Amino acid sequence: MKTASVHAQSRVRRILGALRQSITAAKVELDHRTAWELLVATILSAQCTDQRVNQVTPELFRRYRSPSDYAQARLADLEALIRSTGFFKSKAKHLVACGQAVTERFHGRVPGTMEELTTLPGVGRKTANVVLGNAFRKPAIVVDTHVKRVSKRLGLTTSEDPERIEQDLQQLIPESQWTSASLRLLLHGRYVCLARTPRCVQCVIFSRCPWEGKLAR
Repeated sequence: MKTASVHAQSRVRRILGALRQSITAAKVELDHRTAWELLVATILSAQCTDQRVNQVTPELFRRYRSPSDYAQARLADLEALIRSTGFFKSKAKHLVACGQAVTERFHGRVPGTMEELTTLPGVGRKTANVVLGNAFRKPAIVVDTHVKRVSKRLGLTTSEDPERIEQDLQQLIPESQWTSASLRLLLHGRYVCLARTPRCVQCVIFSRCPWEGKLAR
């Protein structure tokens, strides 16, 4: 894997420093109390806002508390509870299958490695990194649509592939900051560097952004 230049790493350090001042409390916005609840919420967040997921999970978590509860759940009941998150049929199937896998293969405990997490139904690298970084406090770079957009606009990657983007960011960001840095890029994309009408007037890294589509201030 090609190592990023000292200049590129220095530039990213300044960008992250500005974002750290702007986004002091960088934390995942999916409400949860356990690693399992975070895993469930992240599966539900696919093609859905965190705000909507947080409206659904209180009742969901009240009725289904453990992986074994999901393993035994009726699909129709789950579908009714999570309908508003979209793609509810496939998400319900993933939750039941994921509950079965965690119960049977991991003795009811969410596994704590990328290799194990990505064997679970409905869990890809993005979801696994959310859980690793926020539930297990392991260095993990989450690449969602916001991180992808911001990283490309800042020139931190030229790739469209999430796994390649993850690798590019790993080369630029110190491992100890992977989780917090990617979360700040995500939140910056969610609230400032919007897809259609970026709020460039509010952007703390405007002067460091080479994106030709940015709006004049």
